[in-house]
Amino acid sequence: MSLKVVDNKSAEPVHKRNPGYPLDLDWVERVRMNRSALERRAGTIGARRTVKKDYQLAWLLKAITMIDLTTLNSDDTPGRVERLCAKARHPVRQDILDQLGMSGRRILPGAVCVYHSFVDTAVRALEGTGIPVAAVSTGFPHGLAPVETKIAEIEASVKDGAKEIDIVIERGMVLRGDWQALYDQVKAFRKACGDAHIKTILGTGELATQTNVAKASLVCMLAGADFIKTSTGKEKVNANLVTSLTMIRMIRWFAEETGIEIGYKPAGGIATAGDALKYMALMKEELGTNWLQPHLFRFGASSLLTDIERQLEHGLTGHYAADYRQPMV
Repeated sequence: MSLKVVDNKSAEPVHKRNPGYPLDLDWVERVRMNRSALERRAGTIGARRTVKKDYQLAWLLKAITMIDLTTLNSDDTPGRVERLCAKARHPVRQDILDQLGMSGRRILPGAVCVYHSFVDTAVRALEGTGIPVAAVSTGFPHGLAPVETKIAEIEASVKDGAKEIDIVIERGMVLRGDWQALYDQVKAFRKACGDAHIKTILGTGELATQTNVAKASLVCMLAGADFIKTSTGKEKVNANLVTSLTMIRMIRWFAEETGIEIGYKPAGGIATAGDALKYMALMKEELGTNWLQPHLFRFGASSLLTDIERQLEHGLTGHYAADYRQPMV
């Protein structure tokens, strides 16, 4: 079997980074979201269109290149991070790639995401692969540390070699409607990141309304965010298609107004290949195929890769393998 699939072997497309813009409170106040309409639209994703057979296998291989392979546990150790990085180097068993005709292609995750204290370990473990290290920072997961501490965390992660920083906003600023404070803080974080790309985690499950999610998305993009991200994975409600649709439509509006393409990262609870295909379909239908690239779309996930590997093997053999056949670490 030989699949036609776009991988990340060639140079990443030229992409203009978000320069940031002045806070436009009139724009923020114009934002409104109709939850019922969003729910109806989200309910059609995966129901109307599906990919089958070889096309599905190709989409799943593509999904691997957009995973931020993540470990964010309280009992993380350097050894666990090193094992995760070893998996990142070889995310799919070689025999599966050989049977798919993909042995010579670069199928690697978009990044490895760890706590900032493990950045140096991950950078050393991934040396020579080109896989960037992403660090969660700014008092993750609650975002309630002093601003000076948050900025120091960012600077320490960048110094250790992180190329991407996932920051956490203070949800209270959104609930109070204090858009100036949110803008100023994200702008300061962006400055501290330097050349490292910044992903802003909104903690959408704690923002009360879809309109709040939309407004927070806009403010973060105006402040210079390269990505907007749903969740830390630690909230009671994490990524879902309704909230994703809200954020994706704000990304589209922002692109229409500024010409700048902002990335999107759903995180938390995305554990199956079926989930991945639904999010990819949503991105394709709402933003276009161009957004299905690692520099514009990522999954924040820890167990997703295991299920994708199982589905790839099923596509070849017709049988589901036990999880241990595709060990994560």
